[in-house]
Amino acid sequence: MNDKTFDFILKKGEDYQTEFKENIGGMEKDLVAFANAEGGHILIGITDDNKVKGIEINNDLKAKIQDIARGCDLTITIKISEYKNVLIITVPESAIKPHRCGHGFYLRVGSISQKLSVEEIRDLFNKQGKLFFEEMTNIDFAQKDFDLKKFTEFIKKSNLSETLSTQELLARFELVNQKGEFKNAAILLFGKTPSKFIPQGIITCVLYKGTGKVIILDKKDFSSDILSNYTDTINFLYKNLRLRYEIKGFGPRKEILEIPEEALKEAIINAIVHRDYFEKGAVIQIDIFDDRVEISNPGTLLVKEADFGKKSISRNPLIFGLLQRIDLVEHVGSGIMRIRETISKAGLVAPKFEFTTFFTVIFYRPKLEIEIIKNKEWSEKWSEKWSENQRKLITYLEKNPKATRKELAKKIKINPSAIQKNLNTLKKQGKVKRIGSDKGGHWEIKK
Repeated sequence: MNDKTFDFILKKGEDYQTEFKENIGGMEKDLVAFANAEGGHILIGITDDNKVKGIEINNDLKAKIQDIARGCDLTITIKISEYKNVLIITVPESAIKPHRCGHGFYLRVGSISQKLSVEEIRDLFNKQGKLFFEEMTNIDFAQKDFDLKKFTEFIKKSNLSETLSTQELLARFELVNQKGEFKNAAILLFGKTPSKFIPQGIITCVLYKGTGKVIILDKKDFSSDILSNYTDTINFLYKNLRLRYEIKGFGPRKEILEIPEEALKEAIINAIVHRDYFEKGAVIQIDIFDDRVEISNPGTLLVKEADFGKKSISRNPLIFGLLQRIDLVEHVGSGIMRIRETISKAGLVAPKFEFTTFFTVIFYRPKLEIEIIKNKEWSEKWSEKWSENQRKLITYLEKNPKATRKELAKKIKINPSAIQKNLNTLKKQGKVKRIGSDKGGHWEIKK
């Protein structure tokens, strides 16, 4: 350990393989969590907000830590080192997992040591011969296949300065093994053509006509890296879902997706982080129907149904932790709750969750309707019946019912004949009515 490496660890903060603690209290949970996952480091003498507090290091303290490791079931072998006044405990991945401490079984998920039942952790191990697909290496993937530009962008988004070399950064983020071979997580996140090496890592988006899988109107397969696929999927949803426009005065309009964007993003990230990449014949599927949107990913539920929405186990904790760094993932186990709350606040039908060999979330689309938004300005909701100029006309006439055609043309910035044409359309729709003469009358807005 040197100053450069230590400073980087502090800036990087806690993650899938790094834990900061002010003292050794509760350390047995982290020992077990790291041993049951892919190993990690516990730094004693550092606060949760990455401040070096230090700790008095002596042989008694080291002996006590060794006793804690031996007291786990089964015994965990550790290595103890120190850097200045910080004690560093290195926990290797165990070959005889699962382990437990006096508090129970723990597994490292993102930057959290999460408690599991014995059934949950054994089930997780039994379902996947190797615990994490993302940790496996691919000897065919070489440096030429790695996209340095993508990785550099990720470092910037993580608010970390590039004080270390690329190889050092890859090692610090656990994206390569001790031999320098790339892990599947590196391929999925930063590969130039990830689908060449992991063909199942794509996202397929389909727009159907009606409520069944009969007539396909649009279909896209996104086969780039995880972040690009995520962005492309969001764009596909924006292209094919309805928008309503909230217009306040004559300022820029605000586009609001019919299904809250936050809920859709959470579901897509959930699919990416929790999908079973061992299933080579299955992909993440986004299906848009007239009445609903279904987001599915291969992989059975890893927690009991009673714990669904309260507890979360990621099949890909390394990817989970890296996406946490750029704020695409928040706290462990809170995603389902946020989806439900967001949909509820939008006044939509509650989403449905299905658990088979796939995990599926179903969002129900709202019915077509025209509504008045809370500030009493008119807005189109889920319909393209009105043009933007017609919405502006209604908004302005509601506040200025005696406005002349010339005045409207100046405010809306279209010629008087176009104003008259739009007014005629709105009159036919029964949305506006002229009261009195052209010169001394006024417009009445039908609500």
